[in-house]
Amino acid sequence: MLKATGIKKAYGNLPILKGVDFEVEKGEIVSIIGASGAGKSTLLHILGTLDKPDQGTVELKGTKVNGLTGELLSVFRNRNIGFVFQFHHLLPEFTALENICIPAFIAKTGKKQAEQRAMELLDLLGLKDRADHKPNQLSGGEQQRVAVARALINNPAIILADEPSGNLDSANANALHEFFITLRDNFRQTFVIVTHNEGLAKISDRVVTMKDGLILY
Repeated sequence: MLKATGIKKAYGNLPILKGVDFEVEKGEIVSIIGASGAGKSTLLHILGTLDKPDQGTVELKGTKVNGLTGELLSVFRNRNIGFVFQFHHLLPEFTALENICIPAFIAKTGKKQAEQRAMELLDLLGLKDRADHKPNQLSGGEQQRVAVARALINNPAIILADEPSGNLDSANANALHEFFITLRDNFRQTFVIVTHNEGLAKISDRVVTMKDGLILY
């Protein structure tokens, strides 16, 4: 599903990633753990094509993404990769339904089809009655679930999540983690998750530890 080989990245004279090899199989939940500054988020951004490595290659579903640029890269990212961050980044003037539909509209999905898919996701997440609510009318846990639905709207090959439960209380964090498991079990959804949450790491299929820009195991 996803393969990264020999990934190196530096900012100025500061090396962040020092030759990372990383693979993920379809339907696998992989958690990346490690101290702050280990290079976890930088690796995630490179895997998600939000940043480019100085050296090395990233391959997703057989496509070497390093060779994609401009609109081709944007289209590939939109159709194949979903992102969930610690902060939901919902647009405040849009409803939950509208926020979820944005990536589908970017992919030129029809309004009716996009809204139908968004409602299915809201129902799956127990938020069907919140479709017309704006972010400031939702709890923190509800906002993050809307962000997850937005990441899923285009049926991506992989979800990349950076501390997805880091801003949630324990009850909402556990509910989010259980939803990830449901997606893996029922839909073979693939996840790569950067986390400090021990509970999330424990329920992952595999845990990868990073230190000083390298994967230890």
